[in-house]
Amino acid sequence: MSLIKMSHIKKVYKTGVTAIYDLDLEIDKGEFVFIIGSTGCGKSTLIKMLYREEKPTSGTILVGGLNVGKIKNSKVYKLRRKLGVVFQDYKLLQKSTVYENVAFALEVLGTPKSEIYPKVVKVLELVGLKHKANNYPHQLSGGEQQRVAIARAIVNGPKLLICDEPTGNLDEVTSMEIMKVLEAVNAMGTTIIMVTHDTEIVNKLKKKTILLDSGRILKIFEKGTYNHENIKNIK
Repeated sequence: MSLIKMSHIKKVYKTGVTAIYDLDLEIDKGEFVFIIGSTGCGKSTLIKMLYREEKPTSGTILVGGLNVGKIKNSKVYKLRRKLGVVFQDYKLLQKSTVYENVAFALEVLGTPKSEIYPKVVKVLELVGLKHKANNYPHQLSGGEQQRVAIARAIVNGPKLLICDEPTGNLDEVTSMEIMKVLEAVNAMGTTIIMVTHDTEIVNKLKKKTILLDSGRILKIFEKGTYNHENIKNIK
């Protein structure tokens, strides 16, 4: 059953640049999907439309049954409650502890205080940072900060987790540690869409992979079939 359905999506910016051309895509519940492609191919635009940072110029985007492009600005929060977003630069509150950073995601939703503590502790255990709940971001490594960002993004139990280059600032070993966390999140039923330039990660994990080129889907590799050595033969 599909969680995301994009039909005839086109995105033209005010500058006149067309980022996405007549794109069709379906992603099922529980899938782990990589989106890859060269700089400027439309990866970021594609995922920004999913969490309504950008609106499609034409076409239909359904996320969990919601027509994303038709949502009023005042109602975008209804979509955001269904998903979490993890960025390359973490976007943590520097003057708040690890616990406070994660709890904040629940506080803004009006979650009762009695429910916040157990939920935060549970996700900090999942990402391996329960022992650093009282630390501040500057006291953490880059990998630890990214794990806090993941914990914050999933603490409300979203159906969808969107990751925009989450390993972009990390070394190879730390990147694989982050991927193990994301696989654990996916194993719990959360659908994950991850934009990445790191073909080594994509090659190792063998997830469903979407190759974009100039705003179009060049090829979809089903789970277990991606091999970065073959990309040159496709283009």
